[in-house]
Amino acid sequence: MPESSPTQTRRGRLLRRGASFLVLLAVAGYLAVQYVTGGTGDPACEVVSAGGDGATYEFTPEQAVNAATITAVGTARGLPERAVAIALATALQESGLRNIGHGDRDSLGLFQQRPSQGWGTAKEILDPTYSAGEFYDHLVKVSGYTRLPLTVAAQRVQRSGYPQAYAKHEPDATLLAAALTGRAAATLTCEGRPGATPTGGPDAVRAALVRDFGREVLDVAGAEVGGKAAATPTPSPTATTAAERRTVTLPVPSDTDTAAGTTVRQRGWQLAHWAVANASALHIESVSYAGRRWTAGNTDSEWRPVEAAKGTDKGMDAVRIVTAR
Repeated sequence: MPESSPTQTRRGRLLRRGASFLVLLAVAGYLAVQYVTGGTGDPACEVVSAGGDGATYEFTPEQAVNAATITAVGTARGLPERAVAIALATALQESGLRNIGHGDRDSLGLFQQRPSQGWGTAKEILDPTYSAGEFYDHLVKVSGYTRLPLTVAAQRVQRSGYPQAYAKHEPDATLLAAALTGRAAATLTCEGRPGATPTGGPDAVRAALVRDFGREVLDVAGAEVGGKAAATPTPSPTATTAAERRTVTLPVPSDTDTAAGTTVRQRGWQLAHWAVANASALHIESVSYAGRRWTAGNTDSEWRPVEAAKGTDKGMDAVRIVTAR
């Protein structure tokens, strides 16, 4: 066998190095795209059981946003936690809590609803707020749905070819529902993207709140920016510091109850968990409520104790959402 010349050896070495460099570039490009979109492929959010039984569920920022929207739409309608759990289990089975633009025949979206079957237009179904609302519209027509096994209630809405498939998602959906309705306090965390280029700021947070909960979430709560009441999404010009200008405050009155028998404290934790679930998408830096704070980049699944914010009115607590800009 003839020996390779020095020139051939060098050429081969350069080719191997060039190929390795291209592979590294491809990997770096892929990771950059995934980082920007919030879809690294690795779970970056976690919900834990409040019952101390060790149950956990890990999921992605994309799934977290969709789960928070499904929950907000349900609670805004005054529906109970059981309705939210049924909806979340259904979306976990149908789409993996991802708003996908394909499926069996003309099925689309979180719940794989079909335009040809009267669920709405393709554009409407691909709007998570709309599709969640459509699911709940059908669910409440199921007699005694809160007392039915989850898989039975879901199947009566979906008419799936695999009616038992929803059952396996019930434990995860129950954990998610407890956290996102606010019943289980300080049980949902996400890593967030503290180093990402911020976009939107407080305006984007307020717009997303209205999208998921309806305008009442700002009107009733008396949402504030920079510590001052604001009638529009424009940050208050009276805010004196950069941190104040980046803060959306949602007061939670202590002398009233909210819809569906939800306590005020539950309402506060629902809003706080909603903000954490949307942290990557909205570039939220921290969320504080009830003497605890979540901070982007904190990966230990913990809400840390903090001192009560100065200037909090007597009888009033508040959810404080600080954006990256």
